[in-house]
Amino acid sequence: MAITRKEVIKQVKAIRIFFRSIRDALKSVVRNFSLSMASILSVTITLIIVSVAIIIALNVNHATKDIEKELNIVVYASREATEEDIENLLSEIKSNRKVRETKFISKEVQKTNMSEYDETFKTILNFLDENPLLDSVIVYVEDVKEMSTVASELKQIPNVETVKYGEGTVDEVVDAFDIIEKVTIGIVIALVLVTIFLINNTIKLTIYSRKSEIEIMRLVGASNTAIKLPFIFEGLIIGLVGAIIPICVTIYGYVILHNAMKGYLFSEMLKLIKPFDIVFQVSGALLAFGALVGMYGSLKAVRKYLKI
Repeated sequence: MAITRKEVIKQVKAIRIFFRSIRDALKSVVRNFSLSMASILSVTITLIIVSVAIIIALNVNHATKDIEKELNIVVYASREATEEDIENLLSEIKSNRKVRETKFISKEVQKTNMSEYDETFKTILNFLDENPLLDSVIVYVEDVKEMSTVASELKQIPNVETVKYGEGTVDEVVDAFDIIEKVTIGIVIALVLVTIFLINNTIKLTIYSRKSEIEIMRLVGASNTAIKLPFIFEGLIIGLVGAIIPICVTIYGYVILHNAMKGYLFSEMLKLIKPFDIVFQVSGALLAFGALVGMYGSLKAVRKYLKI
């Protein structure tokens, strides 16, 4: 289908308006430097707070997930179980879809480990004619919230003597970690909402101070689109520039913190996320967030607050 001359003119006009809007937005940022800086500082400060909150939340959740992965169920085989029974036991445990990983520890290995751990154990075990320990299977589940359910299922397997997983304590730990995860996510969401509110209001004030400029543009016959686009791009520029410092703080600050703490949070049990696994993702989120909120704030101010 051939493009008509009218359509070509319309497309050229749209392109001209687009690039002119970018040019006008850049000029406006420079011309209204003090107001633009106020908006940029608002974006910068709030995004730094959001960045810190996100990094803390991600590391707290990462640490709790690592601890959860180490929680396990110990299945003890009956003393009368033969090698074939043990093989069947292992096979049935592995067939459970809720089981992530298993590790078999024979009673001979347990005896050796206990003897190496403590001389008293070594003396007692060597004194006995028969090894009193039981073959065991350490079971790691896919979801720690289902540990009690999995433990109950494992008890029903033939040749299982007993099943241990620290019943009450594990349930309390899982509940505590669940609360921590929800609280950290809630804090981040709350800070994001506050950030949106602050940035929007700052940009609204910036645009409102130029109400007369918008009225003049309307008087000379400028369309709503031609009026709105420069302000939308101005909000985009403010958001992008305001995100630069938070991104630098996120990347360099976290790398310095990670190295200073040697990759651990207070103890070796709580590992920090490696810098390159987190800083670029968070930085990208900050850049996109700053740009979108800046554009949204400008668009909202022009359309609703200034009644365009």
